[in-house]
Amino acid sequence: MKTPHFAIIGAGTAGLATAILLAREGHHVTIFEQVDKLSPVGAGLLLQPAGLAVFEHLGVLDQALKLGAKVTGLEGQLPNKRLLVNSHYHQAGNNLYGLGIHRATLCHVLTEKLAEYASHVTWRMSHNIEKIEEQPNEIRLFGTHQQHNFDDCFDAVLIANGARSQLRPKAWVKVDQAYPWGAAWTIVPECLSLNPEILHQFYDRSKIMMGVLPTGAIPTAPQQRLSSVFWSLPTSQLQSFLKTDKSKQDWLQQISKRWPEVAEWLKQLLLDEQNQPQWLSAQYRDVVMSKFGQGRIGVIGDAAHAMSPQLGQGANMALLDAWAFSQSLHAAQKNQQIDWSILWQHYHQQRRSSTQFYQFLSRLLTPLYQSDHWWAAGIRDLTFPWMYQIPYFRKEMAITISGLKTGMFQHMSYQQIAIYQQNQNALIQNNQSLPEYD
Repeated sequence: MKTPHFAIIGAGTAGLATAILLAREGHHVTIFEQVDKLSPVGAGLLLQPAGLAVFEHLGVLDQALKLGAKVTGLEGQLPNKRLLVNSHYHQAGNNLYGLGIHRATLCHVLTEKLAEYASHVTWRMSHNIEKIEEQPNEIRLFGTHQQHNFDDCFDAVLIANGARSQLRPKAWVKVDQAYPWGAAWTIVPECLSLNPEILHQFYDRSKIMMGVLPTGAIPTAPQQRLSSVFWSLPTSQLQSFLKTDKSKQDWLQQISKRWPEVAEWLKQLLLDEQNQPQWLSAQYRDVVMSKFGQGRIGVIGDAAHAMSPQLGQGANMALLDAWAFSQSLHAAQKNQQIDWSILWQHYHQQRRSSTQFYQFLSRLLTPLYQSDHWWAAGIRDLTFPWMYQIPYFRKEMAITISGLKTGMFQHMSYQQIAIYQQNQNALIQNNQSLPEYD
């Protein structure tokens, strides 16, 4: 059997992680990316225990921990100082935690690891894929590079070019729509007035939501600790956010009335003429697929299952996709051939229930935090604090946040994902309770 050659379209989290796992096993990988140089833009994100388990599986966890910020839990505060959300990872399992990390750092960690397998990896920057054609024994890609047409053949292709992908098979797409609310975000020096190991959120009704996430550092400035600030807005208002001095003052006044300890820190940042925070906008989509792969074509990451960031699962779902594809490829290799039907059968078994669960829950929760519905916050404020008083619900919510759920009553263990056995030949399946480990 000749060594399989995979094409991966998109060098985001899903694409890079999958490329590492394929190259590590000796497969050839060609990565296609539209930009001429990887320069990731984006706010900080929270890698949940599920994502960190994949990082351990990849062999990059230690490097990520050096630059990221350890997060032990999430706390969401109402204007009256009452905690609406009070979820901590230790409630799901001993020694579980999250990691706040800058997107540039995430990309750096993954590309550095990928460089270890350079002999198996080919980069195709500034390449725009326009068409994918499946033939009996290969995949043919058509596109442009520097205004010239090209086409190339591979054994399989993984589409990993984000929520707005135009390459995923249209027949597989059940839902593809934008969320009406997004967020303005910026990255600033670390907030010293808040607990540096907590993702802090602040809510007032369903119209006001702010987050402050410990974000660690970037590789070029490892000593400067950072925080990411998020402010929820309807998408129609994102471009005009804080564009005038009056809008800045009005915004600070809103926060001062509700959370004065945060307002003072933000005021100092906004009044610093030399280092003005650069606010950018994030818009989100809801993407649901009937299948993630068939034949020699697969779709992974946000291209396959984009969702609201309400549960902070986007990057973690992408990393789990990479892990599951690698596991499924092992299971499908028989008699020196890849049985593609078995591969996708195993992959769907691993990923379908998990993505359905998190997409459903994200879709359900989003209006409670980001909407104009007058009733939404009332329901939320009555039920959530009560649920955190019950040990069973408290644990289940912590496991949910951890990204380990595979359904309402099932979940994976951290160790099931993290373990790496070279030349493994079988898909590990074990949906047991989370282990208590030191």
